[in-house]
Amino acid sequence: MVDLLGYQEGAVVSKEIIKKDTGTVTLFAFDKGQGLSEHTAPFDALVYVFDGKAEVVIDKREFLLKSGEIIIMPANKPHALKALERFKMLLVMVRS
Repeated sequence: MVDLLGYQEGAVVSKEIIKKDTGTVTLFAFDKGQGLSEHTAPFDALVYVFDGKAEVVIDKREFLLKSGEIIIMPANKPHALKALERFKMLLVMVRS
């Protein structure tokens, strides 16, 4: 998976792997300091970090994740992500 998506300086890169009515699987590559601002989603989301380190905030609680770690972001809870260093993640959204 690490080689399926490259980093871009100052950017967040994404590649959708699966898109179905029941959910999606998307790869992301974040340059250091990049992230996703706080938002909510109507579905549970699983994040698997497979390269680097990131800060994940869920409902105002901070979590530090590194390569090989997983976290679930519950539906309708505000969450955000920030790259502490370049990092790549797999995002699995479950809609059913």
